[in-house]
Amino acid sequence: MARIEKVELRMVDLVPKVKRTDAIQSFVSQETPIVTITDSDGAVGTGYSYTIGTGGSSVMRLLSDHLAPRLIGRDPDMIEAIWHDLEFATHATTIGAITAIAIAAIDTALWDLRAKKQKLPLWKLAGGAKDRCPLYTTEGGWLHIETQALVDDALAAKAKGFRGSKVKIGKPHGSEDLARLSAVRKAVGDGYEIMTDANQGFSVDEAIRRAARLRELDLAWIEEPLPADDIDGHVRLSNSTPTPIAIGESLYSIRHFREYMQKGACSIVQVDVGRIGGITPWLKIAHAAEAFDIPVCPHFLMELHVSLTCAVQNGRYVEYIPQLDQLTGKHMRIEDGQALAPDEPGIGIDWDWDAVKAMSIAEFTTAITR
Repeated sequence: MARIEKVELRMVDLVPKVKRTDAIQSFVSQETPIVTITDSDGAVGTGYSYTIGTGGSSVMRLLSDHLAPRLIGRDPDMIEAIWHDLEFATHATTIGAITAIAIAAIDTALWDLRAKKQKLPLWKLAGGAKDRCPLYTTEGGWLHIETQALVDDALAAKAKGFRGSKVKIGKPHGSEDLARLSAVRKAVGDGYEIMTDANQGFSVDEAIRRAARLRELDLAWIEEPLPADDIDGHVRLSNSTPTPIAIGESLYSIRHFREYMQKGACSIVQVDVGRIGGITPWLKIAHAAEAFDIPVCPHFLMELHVSLTCAVQNGRYVEYIPQLDQLTGKHMRIEDGQALAPDEPGIGIDWDWDAVKAMSIAEFTTAITR
C-alpha cells in the first residue's frame, strides 16, 4: 500500500489579465497556493486554490506548519479520512476562508493523485455525467466598464457560441444598473442569458427594490445580492422576486449550503472548490443541491470546475475567467461556446513546471518529507 512521502508547497502571485472591479472591491492579485503530493509508488498529484490578494501568506503558513506534516505516512487513497482529520486538527480556527483555502489545495492534489493512478480524468472518476458544459463569460462585465464596451463584449461572446455574459451591478443608483443591462439585453436579444453579480453589496430592502426594477430584463440570476451570512435576508429576497438568486462563492461549509437550500434562500448554487475546502465537500454540496432540484454553476477556477461541472448531473454552467494561462501548457478546450472535459488522467491541468517554479515566491517554497 502506497504512503505519502513528500509534500511540496509553492505560492505564485498572478496578476489578473484585465482590471476587475465590483460593488465592494477591486481584484488586484491572485495568490495561488500550489500543493504537490508524492507517494511511495512515485505517483504525483497537484492541487491549488487562491485568494484575491490577501491572506496568501497565512494560508501558506497553515499548510507548512500544521497541515502538510500531517500527510506524511498517510494512505493517499483515504481522502475522506484525511479531509476530516485536517478539518478537526484546525477546528479551533474553522469555519473560515483561510482553513478552507488551505485544505482545498491538499484535497485537490489527493484527487489528482487518485485519478492519475486509476488512469481516469477527474470528471469520470467523480461521476461522469457529461463530457462538456456551456460557458458564460465574466471578463467583459466588470463594474467600471462603460456601457458600449459591455455590449460589444456580450455580442462577441454570443458570436463565439457562449451562452451568456455576466455584468456586475451595484452602481450608486439602480437606474444606472438598469440602463447598462437594458443596453446589453437590447443588443443580444432574448435568447442570450444575462447574469448579474452584486458581490454582497446591497441591503435587503435595496436588493428587493433593484430586483423589482430589473425584473423586465429576464435575468439568468442575481448573484450574491446580500452579505453571505444573511440567510434570512436571502429568504425575504427570494420570496419577493421571480429572478433566481445565486449564492455560494463566499460560503465555507457544507452546513451553510444546507441551510440556504432548506430555507429556500437560493435557487442556484455557486460552490467554489477553492473556498469550500476541495473536491470532497464540493461533490457533497452538488449532490445535495440535486436533491433540491437546484443547479450548480460554480464560481471562478474554470480550469478545475469544468471537470466537476461535467461530473454531476445538475452542473449547468462554467464561468469563463482564464487565469492559469501563465502557468499551463495546454489550455481549456472550447467548442461552440462549450468547455470540453479533459481527456487526460487527473484534474486536467497541464502545469508548466518551469513557469511555476520561476514564478514561485521563494519564502513560501518548501518540501516536507518522511
